[in-house]
Amino acid sequence: MHAKLSWIGRRALLVAAVLLGVSPLAPAQAVPAQAVPARTTATVHSAPRGAEVVAVKQVADRLTDLTVRSQALGGRTVNVRLLTPDGWNPADRTQHWPTFWLLHGCCGDYTSWSGTDIATIPSLRKVLVVMPEAGWNGWYSDWWNYGAGGDPAWETFHTVELAHLLEHGWGASSNRVVAGLSMGGQGALLYAARHPGMFRAAAAYSGSVHPLLNDESINRIMGFFAGQGNDPLRVWGDPVAQRSIWAAHDPYYLARRLKSLPVYLSCGDGTAGPFDPPGKTDALEADFNRQNHALAAELRQLGAKHLTTNFYGPGTHAWGYWQRELHASLPMLLQALHVNQR
Repeated sequence: MHAKLSWIGRRALLVAAVLLGVSPLAPAQAVPAQAVPARTTATVHSAPRGAEVVAVKQVADRLTDLTVRSQALGGRTVNVRLLTPDGWNPADRTQHWPTFWLLHGCCGDYTSWSGTDIATIPSLRKVLVVMPEAGWNGWYSDWWNYGAGGDPAWETFHTVELAHLLEHGWGASSNRVVAGLSMGGQGALLYAARHPGMFRAAAAYSGSVHPLLNDESINRIMGFFAGQGNDPLRVWGDPVAQRSIWAAHDPYYLARRLKSLPVYLSCGDGTAGPFDPPGKTDALEADFNRQNHALAAELRQLGAKHLTTNFYGPGTHAWGYWQRELHASLPMLLQALHVNQR
């Protein structure tokens, strides 16, 4: 009860602050990047490699769904969709395909990317595309759960259990890249930064890449955390009291760990673009745009040599832009995998 009152009190302060034009929260720059731990209280309770495939379904040509039971998710089953390369044969244990993890956003699921043209992209016939379930609002994190950890532990499920499972029976290799949209864009950068060497490159399309940027950004992500009736404090805790956990899941504060990787950042500015009706505005995309500019500036200041940005101006938080940006980032991602794109 105390934790819930803490956030309610914080929210009241934030509303008052907006009216008064002041900020009750410490500035985001209060936590230096080098002070952020690689793992936090939220990930102490990691489960061992305890995932198993309990069902397999062929849903279309080159499209296979695995139903996976996960210890990190409390023994529940979730789905993982695979877009398989030409010649893929899971019975052949000698196969180890270059692997492209493609992460969905908040309010989506493992089927989200199937609504795009990924199955028709010729270069993706040479890689294993992994589209895992990450929860409606799982945030690619092992939830804090008031310090108790445990279910859901999405980060452990993906980076430990699923990675091990795919490499030991489903043709995946340790040659990986990762990309995602919105919440999944944040997840792509988090996984690349928090698990050095696991991914060779990362791309974020309209990603939530600096949730501690300001009070507006914090309020917005807390609103997403509260989706489906969840207590938002379960995910990373209170943004003041558990600030170190928040910072450990904020790509801006992990920029030093990303500076040597090929990174692709893209975002619109929230005004109507080519895939929008005239006059449309989008406060979410405008907020994420500011976050992406902040992260790009930090990466450049740190000397990042492999940063590509496409801050394309007019554009909202919509699939037309994310499909376009997937195509734009593929040359960089496939080059990192050493895949011939012809």
